[in-house]
Amino acid sequence: MRRLILLLALLFSISLTYAQNDPHFSLFEFSQLTYNPAYAGSNDAICVSSVHRQDFVGFPEGRPMTTVFNADMPINAISSAVGLNFMQDIIGFQKDFYFNLAYAYRLEVGYGKLGIGVNLGIINRSIDGDWITPESLDGGTIYSDPNIPHMESKIAFDMGFGAFYRMENFYAGISATHLLQPQINFDIEKPSYIRRHYYITGAYVYQLPNPVFEVKPSTLIQLDGATTQFTINGQIIYNKRLWGGISYRFDDAISPMVGMHLMNGLSFGYSYDIDLSPLGKYSSGSHELMVRFCFGIDGGGGPGRYRSVRRL
Repeated sequence: MRRLILLLALLFSISLTYAQNDPHFSLFEFSQLTYNPAYAGSNDAICVSSVHRQDFVGFPEGRPMTTVFNADMPINAISSAVGLNFMQDIIGFQKDFYFNLAYAYRLEVGYGKLGIGVNLGIINRSIDGDWITPESLDGGTIYSDPNIPHMESKIAFDMGFGAFYRMENFYAGISATHLLQPQINFDIEKPSYIRRHYYITGAYVYQLPNPVFEVKPSTLIQLDGATTQFTINGQIIYNKRLWGGISYRFDDAISPMVGMHLMNGLSFGYSYDIDLSPLGKYSSGSHELMVRFCFGIDGGGGPGRYRSVRRL
């Protein structure tokens, strides 16, 4: 029954001309390069990070799994930054692979730095699986439905744009992915389009009276022109190294989270989603794990190496 529910949901999403495509993350502040190229270089260090998410743990098969790997670095000599991003997103019989290169021009504005960025890359969407159809249940041909592709793979050009502003204790960003709404032409009657997505994000760090404690609220708004997803996070940071908090994605999930920043520039984070949607009764939640390593361009370990990495 669980498999049938998930397959029916996936079939419905593929039958639409447009669909929500970008995955969501509870630890979104550690995967910002995925949806905003202007984020590149904002830590003033070379940073390599990875986030892995498994949704609806407990489903026997077909549940969503997303893995992100990205890296970025500033090029201060030309007031710029570069980055690269890989992402694999799997749900049911559909597998998406994203790759892009990011460039950001950075300039000082007020008490912080503003980045204006663009990314260019490709999307590879593939379908491979044995679908359950009325024909197959009656002993007929499994793939006789013209709206169901089988063992196909298509590549499309992709592009994104964004702006990101960072101060010592504050950041804000706005961006758009899939600007050209790339078309995926499987051999079916209706081609699918990857809908353009818009992102608005921000965070602020408040110093508490006890100097070893800080409070950090943050938010991410994700829109695709048809739906809006609103996420708020709240963290308490101890001694700029240990942090814990909770995230709430409206009408979807509550996510406790913990993490740490080590002296050598290595960071870890973990979140557990308690699903509030109807699918929650069929799963034991969703898990998300983050690993990041940042180091100074000169290889040194001075204060500038950790300032932004710990706080934001």
